[in-house]
Amino acid sequence: MSATTSSPIEGAPATRARRADARQNADALVEAATELFAEAGVDVPARTIAARAGVGVGTLYRHFPLRSDLISAVFRRELDACVAAAAPLEEAYPPGEALDRWIMRYTQFVAAKRGLAAALHSGDPAYEPLATYFSTHLTPTLGRLLASARRAGEISQEVDAAEFLGAVADLCHGVRPGGAASGRAERMVGLLLAGLRSGEGGD
Repeated sequence: MSATTSSPIEGAPATRARRADARQNADALVEAATELFAEAGVDVPARTIAARAGVGVGTLYRHFPLRSDLISAVFRRELDACVAAAAPLEEAYPPGEALDRWIMRYTQFVAAKRGLAAALHSGDPAYEPLATYFSTHLTPTLGRLLASARRAGEISQEVDAAEFLGAVADLCHGVRPGGAASGRAERMVGLLLAGLRSGEGGD
């Protein structure tokens, strides 16, 4: 009886270690895929992703059996990072500047999604949950920033957060980070932000 009851306890550290290793491998794969998707697009070979992560191809497929699984994981990771960037900006800057800086952070997020947008809008049902994830995470974040800036009197226009995010994404279409069009997209987004400060339509 004592041997039977003690074995799960004795095996627990090994189980936790295996789970920790698995989590580290999954995180490394998502990190590698994020970098490579930005560099070469979402069709980069699986072997290249696995090599960048320092694991075997079999490990990649154990964690992400389908390419859509990996693309979805990358999208969620980048979206979560974008959402998380809002709180420190809100603490460090006045509401209007926090809004501007976060929108520019979102601009970089959109530009870094080389090939992701096409995959996400391909009609593949595997990506359908991401639309909900976007609307329940990113849109409320911008909504909060817009409301704070408006309460502070730093913007005068009311704007739908989802529509504004879509407008920024449209301006960034085809833009790559550091590419020739990157500066132009940021200037256009800056003009969009300036429009929120226009006196027309304010209270």
